[in-house]
This record gives sequence, C-alpha cells and structure tokens, in this order.
Amino acid sequence: MREFLSKITNSLDAIGFDDLILLPGMSSVEPSEVDLSTRASKGIWMKVPFISSPMDTVTESEMAIAMARSGGIGIIHRNCSKEEQVEMVKRVKRAESFIIRDVITIDPRSTIKEAAEIMEKNRISGLPVVEEGKLVGIITGRDVRFADPSLRVADVMTRDVITAKEGIKMEEAEELMKSHKIEKLPVVDEEGRLKGLITYKDIALRGRYGNATRDEHGRLRVGAAISPFDLERAKELSKIADLLVIDVAHFHSLRVMEATKKLLKEVDVDVVAGNIGTYEAAVDIISSMDVAGLRVGIGSGSVCTTMEVTGVGAPTPFAVAQVADAVKEMGADVPIIADGGIRGAGDIAISLALGASSVMMGYIFAGCRESPGELISIGSRYYKRHRGMGSEAARKKRMALDRYSQPAKGMPEGIEAFVPYRGEVNMVVEELSTALKAAFGYAGASSIEELWRKARLARKTPHTHERARDLIIPT
Repeated sequence: MREFLSKITNSLDAIGFDDLILLPGMSSVEPSEVDLSTRASKGIWMKVPFISSPMDTVTESEMAIAMARSGGIGIIHRNCSKEEQVEMVKRVKRAESFIIRDVITIDPRSTIKEAAEIMEKNRISGLPVVEEGKLVGIITGRDVRFADPSLRVADVMTRDVITAKEGIKMEEAEELMKSHKIEKLPVVDEEGRLKGLITYKDIALRGRYGNATRDEHGRLRVGAAISPFDLERAKELSKIADLLVIDVAHFHSLRVMEATKKLLKEVDVDVVAGNIGTYEAAVDIISSMDVAGLRVGIGSGSVCTTMEVTGVGAPTPFAVAQVADAVKEMGADVPIIADGGIRGAGDIAISLALGASSVMMGYIFAGCRESPGELISIGSRYYKRHRGMGSEAARKKRMALDRYSQPAKGMPEGIEAFVPYRGEVNMVVEELSTALKAAFGYAGASSIEELWRKARLARKTPHTHERARDLIIPT
C-alpha cells in the first residue's frame, strides 16, 4: 500500500452531531422514570449531567451557584488573577451551607464604616464580632445603617448573642432561630471560640434546592479551571474548590502531561484532564496518571475556530466514542465529559449514548441571565456577548493576567459572538432535562449507564429530515 495514499484510504470518519441520530428502541420506560444522576468526576455526583464551561463569558460565581443549585456544577474560568478566581470560588462555597466554616468576622475595635465596607464587599448582612478568637458580639446590616460611621463596632454590636454548640442538628438550629427571632446563629466551642455560623437563609435554601450538588458540609460544589504549569494557583484553589479542571486545548502533549503528573502530587482534590480527542490520548493518560475524569472534544465549540484555522480537530461525538472505547478496554473507572458544539438535548443524548457521563456547555449557558456576558438588544430580541477563550480579546486579557498562559501559538483560535438570551439557568436546565428524559424514553433507557448499553445510532443523510416545502414557519 502506498504510504501517503493510505493516510486517505485508511482515514476515519470524524463524525459530528449533525451526522448522527439516536434510534428508538423497545421501551418500558416513561420519561418521568428516567434518572439523570451521574458523575462529573470520580468523586463528584450530580443530579443532572450538565457542567458550565470555564469561559469568561460563561462561568463566574453567579453561574456556578445557579448550576450547583440546579443539580449540575460550574467550572470557574481562569482568565483572571489568582486572587479573583479564589474569591469567586469562595463566594460559591459561602452561598449555602448548614454551618459556614470560613466565617467572615470583625474586631470590636473596627469602625462602623469598616463593618459596612466588609458587608458590601462580601454581600453579607451581618458579622460575628471576634476578639482573640472568642465571640464577643454580633453586628448586623441594620445596626450599621443607622449608626455613626466613626463609632466603633463595640459601641453598637449586640453583646448577648444566642449561640449553638458543635453537633447541633438542622432542625434544632431552625427551631432555635425561630424561637429567638434571629437570622444568624454562631457556633462556638466550650471556651466560646467561634467555630462556624448558621444562617436561616441557608436552611431555607436547603429546602428550596433539594437536588443541589453539595459537599459533605452542605455547601454547594464548584470546580475551577487551572493551567498545568501554574502549581501555585492549583494548590491555592485545591484548598477550597471541589474539582480542578486542566484547561488546555491539547492535553496529549508531553510537556502538559509531565506538568500534570507533578501537579497531581501536590493537590488532594479530583483533577479532570483535557482536552483530548483520540483513543491513544486516553490510553496514554490512563496508563500514566490517576486523573478523576477526562474532558473530551477538540475544536467543536460554537466560538472555536481551531478546525478552520489549523485543520486539526476531533469532533465531540467522534472523540467521545474513541475515548469511551479506551476507558472500557482498559477497565478504568474514569468519567468522560463531552465538551464542545452542544446545542441542545439531542446533542446531549448522542454524547451520553457514545459513552460520556456528562456534558460541558458554553454556548447554551452563555445566554443565561447568570452568565457574566453583556446583555445586548438587537432589533426586538435580546442577546448576550460570548467569546471563545482562544479569541483575540480573551488572549489579550489572559496574557495580561496570567504569565503561565502566554500562548504558544501566534494566532487566535476563537471568535466573539452574540448568543440568544435564554433566561435563568434553572429554567434552561429544566427544559434540557425534560427533553433529555424524553430521548431516554424513546431509547428504552432509564439511566445513563443503561443508555450506554442500549443506545443505537444511525447516520443521517441530506434528506433524513425534510419538511414540506410550502410551510411558513413564524419566527
């Protein structure tokens, strides 16, 4: 066989979402019976298989909070300083908890002005007052609002504070706050040292968001994107984040993999490797390091231009199938995250059918209220600004903020665009979940694992779905 001609004759079909359709099968499953729970990584379970992408027009703290409350998880982008990223992760972890451990406090000698500034900066309505580690009072937003800014905290704080001991149950804490008509309940030890804080808001939210993705302390889970070469940032984030996601375009690189091996020895949280797109990449990673997940797909994103600019890529369905085969054949327990080009529940169903445990989405969540992108009115419709992390604007910001992210390539591999405004995350997640459950029902699968076994796919042709030509469809 001629060597170079064989590269064509033996080439694989790089199948994309538009090439495939999920076939119906014998089913006894109603959509209402489908269980979409899955893993984002080895140690993190979710009620829905949705992850928001670490892009600076998609996932900051507000998006991550909404994603976790809706049963998924958000990955905070790294296109910012280390301090900014750490603060965004902390904001998610403080958003809800039965007992807040990372309590923001104030000294009794501080001024009312300083107390007001701390409350505003951290978006909180009260502060325990601590002196030498011991609780001496509490000051609320109402105290601050009506006091002279030059006064000391000790002059206006409440000194007779109702407290709880370690080990208190949620029902007991709720009853105690109701009986004393208080919204904040400090937790102290036998010597009066502050150990945590319970808020009535957090207890109420626990009931409202029953499917939320939480850690063992009841806090919302959140992930953070990292460079494999920024060990300092990774170690700092590993102290507070539940999940670290290696955020490079091409993980199957000797330099990247060697840096990741060193990083894995320094952190003690789940680390997801990616992006990758081939069977060989998965084999090399699984056989050489203990990662908690694989982020799969190269060049398929809606605002990614890698395939056009370089002629290189691995479309998400093709890449997921390749990696899933490698994971299965090696007997590995490594969840796969399908990342790139997902436009709706149909693409999600195909990704899961091909072996993914979850999907990462930028395009869909960029259009939500909680994304940091700018809201724009064009004509009679609303849009939000969205950009690829390889776009010129994103690259310029990254070069200014993160010396570990100096691009090795001299050209952009992404664009800026406007995506349709979709509303709030919880509504989008509900719509996707409803449609996805219907797809599972057609396929006869009651869970993602069962879909892996039962799903059958077919190739589409240009005439697979032709509507009548005389239809007028209102827009």
